[in-house]
This record gives sequence, C-alpha cells and structure tokens, in this order.
Amino acid sequence: QVQLVESGGGLVQAGASLRLSCAASVPTFSTRIMGWFRQAPGKERELVATITWSGGSTSYADSVKGRFTISRDNAKNTVYLQMNSLTPADTAVYYCAAAAPLVLRPSRYDYWGQGTQVTVSS
Repeated sequence: QVQLVESGGGLVQAGASLRLSCAASVPTFSTRIMGWFRQAPGKERELVATITWSGGSTSYADSVKGRFTISRDNAKNTVYLQMNSLTPADTAVYYCAAAAPLVLRPSRYDYWGQGTQVTVSS
C-alpha cells in the first residue's frame, strides 16, 4: 500500500525549530525526487523544498532559504525537513510528496501525505 506519513508538526514560538519527518511506503523511493509543500489557510499550496533521489541536490523557496534544510535517508525511506528560526508566516499544513521515478524536473507529484500542522506563535 502506497503511503506517505508526515510527523513532527506542532505548536511552537517564533524563533524555535522543528524537524518534520515523512515515512514513505512508495515503490522505488530512492529513484524519486521528494518535495515538501505547505498550505496556509486561504493561500495556495507552496513548494517549500525538493531533494533529488541521491540527496545530492536540493532546492528551496526563497521564503525559507537559509532556515530550512531538506534531507533524506534512502535506507529508511524517509525524508526530513529541518526548520529553524520559525516565524508566524511559516504557519501552515506541511505535506510531503513523491514525484515519478527518475524524473529530474517533475511537473507533478504522484503521491502525497496527509499533512502535519505547524503553528508558530508570535
């Protein structure tokens, strides 16, 4: 059964850190680009970070560069998002997603998790 399960969200104060995890039960995990997205109330879903299948290349939204770090452990089929210096603007539901195998520039993602809530208070 294909499944992506996020965890690690919560309520924190501004300036705090959180580490999100996404346990992925997807075929050929190690050949898929993985992404973290977020969606705040009343806003469109935003791509936050991506990581290539080897972990050798990452990309970030301008709004999180220098504060967030995406990583993966292919032996554990898990992708992480380390979030530092959180601000209220980071409040959103965070989703992980898996692109199709061996697609370097995915235009869509095949599998999605259910999301984890991150709330940052001022």
